[in-house]
Amino acid sequence: MKLKMLLTSTFFSLGLIGSAFAEPAIIYDLGGKFDKSFNESAFTGAEKWKKENGGTYREFELQSDAQREQALRRFAEAGNNPIVMAGFMFATPLAEVAKDYPDTKFAIIDMVVDSPNVRSVVFNEHEGSYLVGMMAAMASKTGTVGFVGGMDIPLIRKFACGYVQGVKAVNSNAKIIQNMTGTTPAAWNDPVKGTELTKAQISQGADVVYAAAGGTGVGVLQAAADADILSIGVDANQNYMHPGKVLTSMLKRVDLAVYNAFSEGASLTTGFNVMGLAEDGVGYALDEHNESLVNAKMISALEAEKAKIVSGQIKVHDYMSDNSCPAN
Repeated sequence: MKLKMLLTSTFFSLGLIGSAFAEPAIIYDLGGKFDKSFNESAFTGAEKWKKENGGTYREFELQSDAQREQALRRFAEAGNNPIVMAGFMFATPLAEVAKDYPDTKFAIIDMVVDSPNVRSVVFNEHEGSYLVGMMAAMASKTGTVGFVGGMDIPLIRKFACGYVQGVKAVNSNAKIIQNMTGTTPAAWNDPVKGTELTKAQISQGADVVYAAAGGTGVGVLQAAADADILSIGVDANQNYMHPGKVLTSMLKRVDLAVYNAFSEGASLTTGFNVMGLAEDGVGYALDEHNESLVNAKMISALEAEKAKIVSGQIKVHDYMSDNSCPAN
């Protein structure tokens, strides 16, 4: 009886009890679905699917790394299909869980898991970062720009390297100051540290700072606005957070990845799925909040470079290919 009560309590604590089977499900990474960045973009995609299709879905926000495999198994046992994970750190538990539930389809964002029932969605973040790097260089008055990353991992170095290449394409003499927030998952949700790093970069002359740091980026954008310099958001369109102070946002269409997976349902096509400029998987944000900062000449230059990247005429170096950045 005690064991039964414990299991029931666990189900309730995870928010996984329900009678609706074959619903899709999503598990957000640490930082929560309202991080205004990566997780929130995933949530936006799920909500778009819900609104357009009238369906329902299950969701879970992690509180600790230890819950990853537990949440995956509970959703699979409940019959949810497909199950989408937002974040590379789900790779290890997914590799185990996918084998135990061969009839369930899974989609993981930002990592590759080689299993017949898994869709691995990865993005060409370096391509989108190249374009916003161009924008930073065109908008900078000091010739010095900054980059604040989240957890120091190759994926975030990939953002940084693309950004540096874009900056250098416009101004070969530009100085790019780079800082990472930390080496643990806590680096994704530390706006205070983001503020501190941004202030330090501003003191060194940076007048445009690009944040690729999840919830930590909230502090970066705030510090930049307070100092009357420009910032660049990431993942979701963050232009609205400080109108007239956010130059643009590097859009990483996590929302589209989730929307597509939910739309395919249990018939989800598995395998390797790349989303770059050619697939509208990455890009830069233009709206009423940054229209005063971006002129027609800038847009023309960006679109010309984008076309060359899509055609293959320009190859943006991918840090993940050899863990180097030749433009540094």
